[in-house]
Amino acid sequence: MKAPPLAKILIADDEPLCLRTTGDLLRKSGYECVCVPDAHAALNALHNEPFDLVLSDLNMPGNLKLELLQRGRAQWPHTPLIVITGVPSLPSAIESIRLGISDYLLKPVKFEDLLTSVRRALQGRAAEPLAERSDTDRRELASQFPEIIGTSPAMLELFDIADRIAGTDTNVLITGESGTGKEIVARSIHRHSPRNKHSMQVIDCTAIPESLFESILFGHMKGSFTGAIRDQTGLLSRSDRGTAFFDEIGELPAPLQAKLLRVIQEQTFTPVGHDTTVQVDTRFICATNRDLELEVNAGRFRRDLFYRLAVVHIHLPPLRQRGDDIRLLAKHFVQQLRPSSGYKRASRATHFSAEALACLEQYHWPGNIRELRNVVERALALARHPQIEIADLPPALRTMTDVKPSANSSTHNGASDPTGGASLTDTIENAECKYLTALLQVHQGNVSQAATQAGMSRQGLHKLLKKHGIAAADYRL
Repeated sequence: MKAPPLAKILIADDEPLCLRTTGDLLRKSGYECVCVPDAHAALNALHNEPFDLVLSDLNMPGNLKLELLQRGRAQWPHTPLIVITGVPSLPSAIESIRLGISDYLLKPVKFEDLLTSVRRALQGRAAEPLAERSDTDRRELASQFPEIIGTSPAMLELFDIADRIAGTDTNVLITGESGTGKEIVARSIHRHSPRNKHSMQVIDCTAIPESLFESILFGHMKGSFTGAIRDQTGLLSRSDRGTAFFDEIGELPAPLQAKLLRVIQEQTFTPVGHDTTVQVDTRFICATNRDLELEVNAGRFRRDLFYRLAVVHIHLPPLRQRGDDIRLLAKHFVQQLRPSSGYKRASRATHFSAEALACLEQYHWPGNIRELRNVVERALALARHPQIEIADLPPALRTMTDVKPSANSSTHNGASDPTGGASLTDTIENAECKYLTALLQVHQGNVSQAATQAGMSRQGLHKLLKKHGIAAADYRL
């Protein structure tokens, strides 16, 4: 007796040979396939019978404006879509990703890669869209990700996406300003995935010298270069059956981008000094604070690598756009940091005053969640009372908001004070912080140019920026 098909797949392509070959290969793998020559026929087929997956070319009659993808997403939201194209373009790739396709493959595609993509898409097809979940369901979903704090609409959408993709092997690109929590989201996705019994290796593209990148990533054999005194296992091998997280992928030099693309496509690499390839089963999650679309257009980032990385794109909003979450995060950090804040005794403070919380909500947070955490830790160390007051907050934060201490605040008993109750040291620090912020804005985050104008060395400027918790990357366009 013939076994039932694994799934029913609709294939749309205007190239007869490609259409026939793809259909034949998938049928041999146990799938039922319906092959059509254009988007019009594909939409008719979707109206007439249910499909588990749609495999579509981009450049074909009836799909010049991505009509098949747009209508498919709108009318059959539970049916995953895989795009295969021989003529890639950045606008179509971005729009395809925005519409939530499962994968974006470039012709000619290896059948093994196609089969893997099909399996991944079918594995994640049963997820329920966020729009169909009640508020209660969404908040219950948020409780499954306790390491990510927030109940704002943007965060509820993030929880939904993370829930849907965690069980798949789909590559993920996480974007957002420095300090928005990109690595935390990556770890959360890994923790909820079937790969969580194996490690997630973090590859910081800004911390590894270009000359050593291949050795650290792929490993090397003893004697393969000066200083290679023993065999070394690379980070990719350590992430086998787990996850490889590339932080600040936008900083990866062009020659290394080509090598990474090959690893992602073929799941193989060659350690330095070896003549045999190593096979790995790794999921790739990448993060960047750069706009990779602009980097691609400027020729600084490979277009084909972008397609492979951004199968699912998660954008983390800056903290200033998450006003509803600032109080939650502040209270979370108080509970997290108070028992062991690096001191012999726990902080006296247990909570923020209403004025201090209002001050936090008005601040623009250029350093995002990372800066908020530092502010809370500082307040816990300095607070003399159970309640954290405005006076316990950094001077730069106090002077950039309109909130004034209440009459029963612990400072000055409400007396009028033109100095705002700040000491000379605090006033100087505040002026210094404002100057550094303005300096970086003028030079768009270029530390060398900023240091030249300030009449100091790069190292000296870096020390000042670190002192005030300012990240130059936040000011780069």
